Amino acid sequence: MGKEQFYQDVINGLCSRQKYLLSKYFYDAEGDLLFQKIMGCEDYYPTRCEMEILTEQTQNIVCSVLGRDEKVDILELGPGDATKSIHLIRKMDQHGELGSYIPIDISPHIIKLLKEKFQKEFPHLSFYGISGEYFNELPNAISHSENRKVILLLGGNACNYQPETTLNMLKKLNGIMKKGDMALIGFDLKKDPRIIRAAYFDRDGFTSRFNLNLLSRINRELGGDFVIENFTHYACYDPQTGACKSFLISESDQEVFIRDERISFGKGEPVFMEISQKYDLHTIAHIAEESGFVQKDVFTDRKNYFSDVLWQKA
Repeated sequence: MGKEQFYQDVINGLCSRQKYLLSKYFYDAEGDLLFQKIMGCEDYYPTRCEMEILTEQTQNIVCSVLGRDEKVDILELGPGDATKSIHLIRKMDQHGELGSYIPIDISPHIIKLLKEKFQKEFPHLSFYGISGEYFNELPNAISHSENRKVILLLGGNACNYQPETTLNMLKKLNGIMKKGDMALIGFDLKKDPRIIRAAYFDRDGFTSRFNLNLLSRINRELGGDFVIENFTHYACYDPQTGACKSFLISESDQEVFIRDERISFGKGEPVFMEISQKYDLHTIAHIAEESGFVQKDVFTDRKNYFSDVLWQKA
């Protein structure tokens, strides 16, 4: 991701009538580290719930994916440190049917770490890491080999958009995939709204630091002069729509310069940072059908807080 594109996206967002910043820019080296801390904190349940699915139901997932006596490639979008997906990779490697692991991430830092990690544990496995935007890089990743692909879109990667945008994204994903390819997609489920809000407004303050780090990144990389203490993280959840949204709130009337661009903030003015959409299983099945997939299987944790669904392109 080029610095000029970063700058233009920031200026476009902060000069809009309703200010926003793009969440894809959270993930510099510091952002990556903070997100790892978020995933480990007590209030953030999604990682624990999905880890339960991927560790305790690994064999069932792999059996649903395999069964054709053929090599498959795992193509992971937004892999993080692969702490969750590595359980599937190990099991598929034991079956002897794993061809390549192909992670795509916006962060070159993540790809570098994954390459080192996989060379140590899987020296025999073909590793083809790609840094960039998912849909810019997907055609290249899918054409890497003739093997059938299993695309992993775990965690909140499919939920960080408005529902209409998620549906369009999954339709686009379906259009790039080949017949018989599969996708394992994580969806956070609707539940007690207090549990959801706490996950994005954690008592340890990691989510706050994660959001504020984007302002620090703008200062470092784009010559901004944000006073970080002048902004506060805020999260809210609407249990009817399932939308959990994060904002930074300006604590005062203030002006910020980014290069020569002056941006004014009013006291209490929000900057929209991210959405994490929550779904029910009926809606998820409908999304599969609408986006051109056949839903093959549904895996949930014991509390029914989170689901990983296995879809196949017909």
